[in-house]
Amino acid sequence: MKTMKPTHKALFILCPTLVLGFIYYSSGKLHLHVWGPKPQLETEITGGRIVGSVYDKQGFLLQLDTKLPQELAYKYGNLSEGACKPGYAAAKMTTIYPKFMKPAPMFLDRNFKLLAKVSNYLPPFGFKTQEKVIDSILTATKYYGLGEHLDSLSCKRCIIVGNGGILFNKSLGSRIDEYDVVVRLNEAPVKGYSKDVGTKTTIRITYPEGAIQKSDNYEKDSLFVFSAFKPLDFKWLRQMVFKEKLRGTEGFWKSVAHYVPREPTEMRILNPYFIQEAAFQFIGLPLNNGLMGKGVRHMQASL
Repeated sequence: MKTMKPTHKALFILCPTLVLGFIYYSSGKLHLHVWGPKPQLETEITGGRIVGSVYDKQGFLLQLDTKLPQELAYKYGNLSEGACKPGYAAAKMTTIYPKFMKPAPMFLDRNFKLLAKVSNYLPPFGFKTQEKVIDSILTATKYYGLGEHLDSLSCKRCIIVGNGGILFNKSLGSRIDEYDVVVRLNEAPVKGYSKDVGTKTTIRITYPEGAIQKSDNYEKDSLFVFSAFKPLDFKWLRQMVFKEKLRGTEGFWKSVAHYVPREPTEMRILNPYFIQEAAFQFIGLPLNNGLMGKGVRHMQASL
């Protein structure tokens, strides 16, 4: 088994968190940190005065508060606490990050080859060289959404449950279970912690080295959502989808699951668009022609 370089391992751990943060951009107050030099204020002349720009060089608001912009306050201000807010997430994201465009589909579907922004990058930022294996996987999975019930909802309340211990002894499990979509990462445990983290899991996003290895620890009804970090990962997923004997494990940096107790229709492939946006736009990872690992040392030092 090959040992993974510390810089690569750092990105493996960091990217899933960033992806979920990007998907869950509707939080009341989003704290954004730019790696590297502090952003410089850009200036513009307005009415004869020089005004410091409120955006950094990546296009994010430099300072955020909990007040809603006027148009959002008018549209959503009278809704009861906890109510679902159709369109709120996209509107809030546009305020925070004016460069924001409506995201691509969360999961790859049979039209994935038309996604130009990710088609020319290798994993984790795209699917270049993996088109055939992805096509065969999607032929077997057949479904590309959250499920008939959730897809039919005009508004969905979502919550991301992290893997840290901040929820311990908070007794928030019942509150978490009230959400329409509960997202968990990798091997984040549920059994034995339901009082604090809830019992509901709608989707569990993971990659081969992060996948649950004991079949008994999988929730009964959750979707298995796959996020690839290297070409070998897609080969692993294909073997899991088609229930084949696991072969070629020498390229993984730790042991991986040999079996995923899910039917192909319960498996999805996370669109690499989100990892690409999180890496290049949110944290400003050097592009380096889309090759993973280069530039990570600087990022790690900034941590």
